[in-house]
Amino acid sequence: MKGVTSKITKTLTLGALIPCTDNSGAKIVKLVGALKYKGTRRRNPTGGVGDVIIASVRKGKPDLVKKVIKALIVRQKKEFRRPNGMRIMFEDNAVVLVNDDFLPVGTEIKGVVAREIAERFPKVAAISAGVV
Repeated sequence: MKGVTSKITKTLTLGALIPCTDNSGAKIVKLVGALKYKGTRRRNPTGGVGDVIIASVRKGKPDLVKKVIKALIVRQKKEFRRPNGMRIMFEDNAVVLVNDDFLPVGTEIKGVVAREIAERFPKVAAISAGVV
């Protein structure tokens, strides 16, 4: 997995309810942890575009509800900066469910994903509507 080239502002905090934008069956997920998060004492995990989070499904298909799964953040409302100085922001927060090998669980993604996702997770970008 490649590193992120942009300076991502991590704004999704512990307990955030985030809509799932793929067709895996989950509608709303709750952020309960972050994968490979290296924090400091008494600091809660946060996530931004390109981060894999540990999430609990809150709304969706009955067989998925209350399951703890991995999800990839593909969009965030808070702007983040790219190396060329451009600032990118989306109109909503969104995640995509992924398995242990970081491959998408669903077969299509509604809406666009950030270019940082396409660099790190090409399989996720391949099933999305577009890359910004």
